[in-house]
Amino acid sequence: MDDWLIPTAQRAVLITVAKAEGSVPREPGARMLVDAFSQWGTVGGGHLELRGIETARAMLEKGDVRRLERFPLGPSLGQCCGGVVHLAFELVDRAHCAELAARRHDDCWRVVALDGEPDLALVDALGHNIQRKGGRYPDFERSGGTRVLLDADGRRWLVDHVPAPRAHVMLFGAGHVGAAIVRLLADLPCRVTWVDEREDMFPDLAPPNVVVEATDMPEVLARQAAPGTCFLVMTHNHALDQRLTEAILKRPANQDWFGLIGSETKRKQFEHRLRDRGISRARLDDMVCPIGVPGIKGKEPAVIAVAVVAQLLMVFEAAARAAASQATTQATSEQ
Repeated sequence: MDDWLIPTAQRAVLITVAKAEGSVPREPGARMLVDAFSQWGTVGGGHLELRGIETARAMLEKGDVRRLERFPLGPSLGQCCGGVVHLAFELVDRAHCAELAARRHDDCWRVVALDGEPDLALVDALGHNIQRKGGRYPDFERSGGTRVLLDADGRRWLVDHVPAPRAHVMLFGAGHVGAAIVRLLADLPCRVTWVDEREDMFPDLAPPNVVVEATDMPEVLARQAAPGTCFLVMTHNHALDQRLTEAILKRPANQDWFGLIGSETKRKQFEHRLRDRGISRARLDDMVCPIGVPGIKGKEPAVIAVAVVAQLLMVFEAAARAAASQATTQATSEQ
Protein backbone atom coordinates (compact mmCIF):
# COMPACT_ATOMS: atom_id res chain seq x y z
CA MET A 1 0.00 0.00 0.00
CA ASP A 2 2.80 2.43 0.91
CA ASP A 3 5.57 1.13 -1.34
CA TRP A 4 6.79 4.69 -1.88
CA LEU A 5 7.59 4.98 1.84
CA ILE A 6 9.90 1.95 1.78
CA PRO A 7 13.30 3.00 3.17
CA THR A 8 16.14 2.54 0.71
CA ALA A 9 19.81 3.03 1.43
CA GLN A 10 20.24 4.57 -2.03
CA ARG A 11 19.48 8.13 -3.07
CA ALA A 12 16.00 8.02 -4.57
CA VAL A 13 13.43 10.09 -6.43
CA LEU A 14 9.74 10.17 -5.58
CA ILE A 15 7.47 10.43 -8.63
CA THR A 16 3.91 11.70 -8.07
CA VAL A 17 1.04 12.02 -10.51
CA ALA A 18 0.52 15.74 -9.94
CA LYS A 19 -2.17 16.38 -12.54
CA ALA A 20 -4.21 14.29 -14.98
CA GLU A 21 -6.22 15.35 -18.01
CA GLY A 22 -8.53 13.04 -19.93
CA SER A 23 -8.17 9.26 -19.92
CA VAL A 24 -5.09 8.26 -17.91
CA PRO A 25 -3.93 5.05 -16.18
CA ARG A 26 -3.60 6.48 -12.63
CA GLU A 27 -5.16 9.24 -10.58
CA PRO A 28 -3.43 12.33 -9.09
CA GLY A 29 -1.67 11.23 -5.91
CA ALA A 30 -0.40 7.91 -7.31
CA ARG A 31 3.28 7.59 -6.43
CA MET A 32 6.39 5.64 -7.30
CA LEU A 33 9.82 5.51 -5.68
CA VAL A 34 12.89 5.05 -7.90
CA ASP A 35 16.55 4.59 -7.03
CA ALA A 36 19.47 3.67 -9.27
CA PHE A 37 18.61 -0.04 -9.20
CA SER A 38 14.99 -0.61 -8.16
CA GLN A 39 11.52 0.89 -8.10
CA TRP A 40 8.48 0.55 -5.84
CA GLY A 41 4.87 1.44 -6.51
CA THR A 42 3.46 2.51 -9.87
CA VAL A 43 2.25 5.62 -11.69
CA GLY A 44 0.48 3.61 -14.37
CA GLY A 45 2.88 1.25 -16.08
CA GLY A 46 3.71 1.14 -19.78
CA HIS A 47 5.78 3.71 -21.63
CA LEU A 48 4.78 6.48 -19.23
CA GLU A 49 6.31 4.66 -16.30
CA LEU A 50 9.43 3.78 -18.30
CA ARG A 51 9.93 7.44 -19.16
CA GLY A 52 9.33 8.37 -15.54
CA ILE A 53 11.98 5.94 -14.34
CA GLU A 54 14.44 7.22 -16.95
CA THR A 55 13.79 10.81 -15.89
CA ALA A 56 14.23 9.96 -12.20
CA ARG A 57 17.53 8.18 -12.78
CA ALA A 58 18.80 11.01 -14.95
CA MET A 59 18.02 13.35 -12.03
CA LEU A 60 20.04 11.13 -9.70
CA GLU A 61 23.00 11.26 -12.07
CA LYS A 62 22.83 15.03 -12.56
CA GLY A 63 22.01 15.92 -8.97
CA ASP A 64 18.69 17.58 -9.82
CA VAL A 65 16.31 18.10 -6.92
CA ARG A 66 12.82 18.85 -8.32
CA ARG A 67 11.03 19.01 -11.66
CA LEU A 68 7.57 18.79 -13.22
CA GLU A 69 7.13 17.06 -16.59
CA ARG A 70 4.12 16.87 -18.93
CA PHE A 71 3.53 13.59 -20.78
CA PRO A 72 0.87 13.40 -23.55
CA LEU A 73 0.12 9.69 -23.57
CA GLY A 74 -1.04 9.36 -27.16
CA PRO A 75 1.19 11.64 -29.27
CA SER A 76 4.50 11.15 -27.45
CA LEU A 77 4.19 7.78 -25.74
CA GLY A 78 1.91 5.78 -28.03
CA GLN A 79 -0.43 4.76 -25.20
CA CYS A 80 -4.07 4.30 -26.12
CA CYS A 81 -5.36 6.15 -23.02
CA GLY A 82 -4.89 9.40 -24.93
CA GLY A 83 -4.85 11.75 -21.92
CA VAL A 84 -2.10 13.88 -20.43
CA VAL A 85 -0.21 13.14 -17.21
CA HIS A 86 1.91 15.65 -15.31
CA LEU A 87 4.54 13.94 -13.15
CA ALA A 88 6.30 15.67 -10.27
CA PHE A 89 9.82 14.43 -9.46
CA GLU A 90 11.54 15.16 -6.16
CA LEU A 91 14.71 13.93 -4.56
CA VAL A 92 13.63 12.01 -1.47
CA ASP A 93 13.94 13.77 1.86
CA ARG A 94 14.37 10.89 4.32
CA ALA A 95 13.21 12.82 7.38
CA HIS A 96 10.07 13.85 5.48
CA CYS A 97 9.24 10.27 4.50
CA ALA A 98 9.99 9.00 8.01
CA GLU A 99 7.55 11.52 9.47
CA LEU A 100 4.91 10.50 6.93
CA ALA A 101 5.42 6.83 7.71
CA ALA A 102 4.90 7.55 11.40
CA ARG A 103 1.63 9.35 10.63
CA ARG A 104 0.00 6.96 8.18
CA HIS A 105 -3.15 6.83 10.34
CA ASP A 106 -3.64 10.61 10.02
CA ASP A 107 -4.59 12.74 7.03
CA CYS A 108 -1.62 14.81 5.85
CA TRP A 109 -0.76 17.25 3.07
CA ARG A 110 2.68 17.49 1.49
CA VAL A 111 3.50 20.93 0.09
CA VAL A 112 6.54 20.75 -2.18
CA ALA A 113 8.13 23.61 -4.13
CA LEU A 114 8.66 22.58 -7.76
CA ASP A 115 10.54 25.77 -8.66
CA GLY A 116 13.28 27.67 -6.89
CA GLU A 117 14.56 26.58 -3.50
CA PRO A 118 13.63 23.04 -2.38
CA ASP A 119 11.09 24.20 0.17
CA LEU A 120 8.98 21.50 1.75
CA ALA A 121 6.22 21.24 4.34
CA LEU A 122 4.03 18.59 5.93
CA VAL A 123 0.66 19.81 7.18
CA ASP A 124 -2.03 18.00 9.16
CA ALA A 125 -5.75 17.98 8.42
CA LEU A 126 -6.28 21.09 10.57
CA GLY A 127 -3.59 23.07 8.74
CA HIS A 128 -0.97 22.83 11.47
CA ASN A 129 2.66 22.45 10.46
CA ILE A 130 4.08 19.03 11.26
CA GLN A 131 7.33 19.62 9.43
CA ARG A 132 8.71 22.56 7.50
CA LYS A 133 11.92 23.16 5.60
CA GLY A 134 12.65 26.45 3.88
CA GLY A 135 10.44 29.47 3.35
CA ARG A 136 6.73 30.11 3.50
CA TYR A 137 4.41 27.95 1.42
CA PRO A 138 1.18 29.25 -0.15
CA ASP A 139 -2.19 28.92 1.53
CA PHE A 140 -4.30 26.13 0.09
CA GLU A 141 -7.69 24.53 0.55
CA ARG A 142 -7.52 21.20 2.37
CA SER A 143 -10.16 19.69 0.13
CA GLY A 144 -9.98 17.93 -3.18
CA GLY A 145 -7.02 15.81 -4.12
CA THR A 146 -3.41 16.15 -5.20
CA ARG A 147 -2.78 19.08 -7.54
CA VAL A 148 -0.33 21.73 -8.76
CA LEU A 149 -0.77 25.21 -7.29
CA LEU A 150 0.65 28.56 -8.50
CA ASP A 151 1.48 31.12 -5.82
CA ALA A 152 1.26 34.89 -6.25
CA ASP A 153 4.77 34.96 -7.77
CA GLY A 154 3.98 32.26 -10.32
CA ARG A 155 5.98 29.64 -8.43
CA ARG A 156 4.67 26.09 -8.83
CA TRP A 157 3.92 23.90 -5.81
CA LEU A 158 2.85 20.30 -5.53
CA VAL A 159 0.00 20.09 -3.02
CA ASP A 160 -0.18 16.38 -2.35
CA HIS A 161 -2.96 14.86 -0.25
CA VAL A 162 -1.84 11.78 1.68
CA PRO A 163 -5.07 10.50 3.24
CA ALA A 164 -5.19 8.00 6.05
CA PRO A 165 -6.80 4.70 5.08
CA ARG A 166 -10.54 5.05 5.62
CA ALA A 167 -11.46 1.37 5.52
CA HIS A 168 -11.04 -0.76 8.63
CA VAL A 169 -11.28 -4.54 8.45
CA MET A 170 -11.60 -6.59 11.64
CA LEU A 171 -10.83 -10.18 10.71
CA PHE A 172 -11.47 -12.97 13.21
CA GLY A 173 -9.48 -16.11 12.43
CA ALA A 174 -5.81 -16.76 11.71
CA GLY A 175 -6.27 -19.97 9.73
CA HIS A 176 -5.36 -20.56 6.09
CA VAL A 177 -8.12 -18.38 4.63
CA GLY A 178 -7.59 -15.57 7.13
CA ALA A 179 -3.86 -15.53 6.44
CA ALA A 180 -4.47 -15.48 2.67
CA ILE A 181 -6.86 -12.52 3.04
CA VAL A 182 -4.37 -10.58 5.16
CA ARG A 183 -1.66 -11.09 2.53
CA LEU A 184 -3.93 -9.50 -0.09
CA LEU A 185 -5.08 -6.67 2.16
CA ALA A 186 -1.45 -5.76 2.88
CA ASP A 187 -1.28 -4.01 -0.51
CA LEU A 188 -4.61 -2.17 -0.21
CA PRO A 189 -5.53 1.17 1.39
CA CYS A 190 -7.05 -0.16 4.59
CA ARG A 191 -6.27 -0.90 8.21
CA VAL A 192 -6.64 -4.47 9.46
CA THR A 193 -7.19 -5.74 12.99
CA TRP A 194 -6.43 -9.48 12.90
CA VAL A 195 -7.88 -11.39 15.84
CA ASP A 196 -7.37 -14.93 17.12
CA GLU A 197 -6.93 -16.53 20.53
CA ARG A 198 -4.10 -18.72 19.21
CA GLU A 199 -1.06 -16.44 19.32
CA ASP A 200 1.17 -19.02 17.65
CA MET A 201 -0.98 -18.86 14.49
CA PHE A 202 0.16 -15.36 13.59
CA PRO A 203 3.26 -14.81 11.44
CA ASP A 204 6.36 -13.42 13.10
CA LEU A 205 6.06 -10.23 11.07
CA ALA A 206 2.67 -8.78 10.10
CA PRO A 207 2.24 -6.28 7.25
CA PRO A 208 2.54 -2.61 8.26
CA ASN A 209 -1.21 -1.99 7.99
CA VAL A 210 -2.09 -4.95 10.23
CA VAL A 211 -2.48 -4.95 14.02
CA VAL A 212 -2.48 -8.40 15.62
CA GLU A 213 -4.76 -9.04 18.60
CA ALA A 214 -4.23 -12.34 20.40
CA THR A 215 -7.15 -12.53 22.83
CA ASP A 216 -9.59 -15.02 24.29
CA MET A 217 -12.27 -12.27 24.43
CA PRO A 218 -12.79 -11.40 20.73
CA GLU A 219 -16.43 -10.44 21.28
CA VAL A 220 -15.24 -7.43 23.29
CA LEU A 221 -13.24 -6.19 20.31
CA ALA A 222 -16.28 -6.66 18.07
CA ARG A 223 -18.51 -4.65 20.40
CA GLN A 224 -15.96 -1.85 20.79
CA ALA A 225 -15.01 -1.46 17.12
CA ALA A 226 -15.57 1.93 15.51
CA PRO A 227 -18.67 2.48 13.36
CA GLY A 228 -18.06 1.63 9.72
CA THR A 229 -15.89 -1.41 10.42
CA CYS A 230 -15.93 -4.29 7.95
CA PHE A 231 -16.15 -7.51 9.96
CA LEU A 232 -15.01 -10.89 8.66
CA VAL A 233 -15.63 -13.94 10.85
CA MET A 234 -13.83 -17.19 10.00
CA THR A 235 -12.51 -18.75 13.20
CA HIS A 236 -11.66 -22.40 13.84
CA ASN A 237 -14.77 -22.87 16.00
CA HIS A 238 -18.44 -22.65 14.93
CA ALA A 239 -19.55 -21.81 18.46
CA LEU A 240 -17.13 -18.87 18.50
CA ASP A 241 -18.33 -17.82 15.04
CA GLN A 242 -21.87 -17.74 16.42
CA ARG A 243 -20.90 -15.69 19.47
CA LEU A 244 -19.09 -13.19 17.28
CA THR A 245 -22.01 -13.05 14.86
CA GLU A 246 -24.37 -12.26 17.71
CA ALA A 247 -22.07 -9.54 19.07
CA ILE A 248 -21.73 -7.92 15.63
CA LEU A 249 -25.45 -8.08 14.80
CA LYS A 250 -26.30 -6.47 18.14
CA ARG A 251 -24.39 -3.37 17.06
CA PRO A 252 -26.47 -0.49 15.60
CA ALA A 253 -27.86 -1.22 12.15
CA ASN A 254 -26.69 0.42 8.92
CA GLN A 255 -23.20 1.31 10.08
CA ASP A 256 -21.00 -1.75 9.38
CA TRP A 257 -20.49 -4.53 6.85
CA PHE A 258 -20.39 -8.11 8.09
CA GLY A 259 -19.31 -11.25 6.29
CA LEU A 260 -19.36 -14.78 7.73
CA ILE A 261 -17.53 -17.66 6.09
CA GLY A 262 -19.68 -20.72 5.51
CA SER A 263 -22.35 -22.39 3.43
CA GLU A 264 -26.08 -21.74 3.03
CA THR A 265 -26.62 -24.55 5.55
CA LYS A 266 -24.45 -22.77 8.13
CA ARG A 267 -26.34 -19.56 7.49
CA LYS A 268 -29.72 -21.22 8.10
CA GLN A 269 -28.47 -22.83 11.31
CA PHE A 270 -27.14 -19.51 12.59
CA GLU A 271 -30.32 -17.65 11.64
CA HIS A 272 -32.48 -20.15 13.52
CA ARG A 273 -30.32 -19.94 16.66
CA LEU A 274 -29.89 -16.17 16.58
CA ARG A 275 -33.62 -15.49 16.14
CA ASP A 276 -34.10 -17.39 19.38
CA ARG A 277 -31.56 -15.01 20.95
CA GLY A 278 -33.42 -11.89 19.90
CA ILE A 279 -31.72 -10.97 16.61
CA SER A 280 -34.29 -9.48 14.23
CA ARG A 281 -34.95 -10.66 10.69
CA ALA A 282 -33.74 -7.31 9.36
CA ARG A 283 -30.38 -7.64 11.14
CA LEU A 284 -29.95 -11.22 9.97
CA ASP A 285 -30.44 -9.97 6.42
CA ASP A 286 -27.41 -7.72 6.95
CA MET A 287 -25.20 -10.80 7.38
CA VAL A 288 -23.34 -11.76 4.21
CA CYS A 289 -22.97 -15.54 4.14
CA PRO A 290 -21.57 -17.19 2.10
CA ILE A 291 -18.91 -14.53 1.44
CA GLY A 292 -17.08 -13.67 -1.76
CA VAL A 293 -18.18 -12.30 -5.11
CA PRO A 294 -20.66 -14.61 -6.86
CA GLY A 295 -19.43 -16.99 -9.52
CA ILE A 296 -16.15 -18.02 -7.89
CA LYS A 297 -16.65 -21.58 -6.66
CA GLY A 298 -13.12 -22.69 -5.71
CA LYS A 299 -12.49 -23.75 -2.12
CA GLU A 300 -8.73 -23.22 -1.99
CA PRO A 301 -7.75 -20.56 0.60
CA ALA A 302 -6.16 -18.31 -2.03
CA VAL A 303 -9.26 -18.52 -4.25
CA ILE A 304 -11.60 -17.70 -1.37
CA ALA A 305 -9.32 -14.84 -0.37
CA VAL A 306 -9.42 -13.28 -3.85
CA ALA A 307 -13.22 -13.54 -3.95
CA VAL A 308 -13.59 -12.00 -0.48
CA VAL A 309 -11.13 -9.17 -1.03
CA ALA A 310 -12.83 -8.31 -4.33
CA GLN A 311 -16.09 -8.10 -2.38
CA LEU A 312 -14.43 -5.86 0.22
CA LEU A 313 -13.14 -3.55 -2.50
CA MET A 314 -16.71 -3.06 -3.67
CA VAL A 315 -17.69 -2.21 -0.09
CA PHE A 316 -14.76 0.21 0.27
CA GLU A 317 -15.60 2.01 -2.97
CA ALA A 318 -19.30 2.29 -2.13
CA ALA A 319 -18.38 3.82 1.23
CA ALA A 320 -15.99 6.26 -0.45
CA ARG A 321 -18.68 7.35 -2.91
CA ALA A 322 -21.16 7.84 -0.09
CA ALA A 323 -18.64 9.90 1.91
CA ALA A 324 -17.81 12.05 -1.12
CA SER A 325 -21.49 12.65 -1.81
CA GLN A 326 -22.10 13.60 1.81
CA ALA A 327 -19.12 16.01 1.77
CA THR A 328 -20.40 17.64 -1.42
CA THR A 329 -23.88 18.03 0.03
CA GLN A 330 -22.47 19.55 3.21
CA ALA A 331 -20.24 21.96 1.31
CA THR A 332 -23.17 23.05 -0.86
CA SER A 333 -25.37 23.65 2.18
CA GLU A 334 -22.68 25.80 3.83
CA GLN A 335 -22.34 28.12 0.82
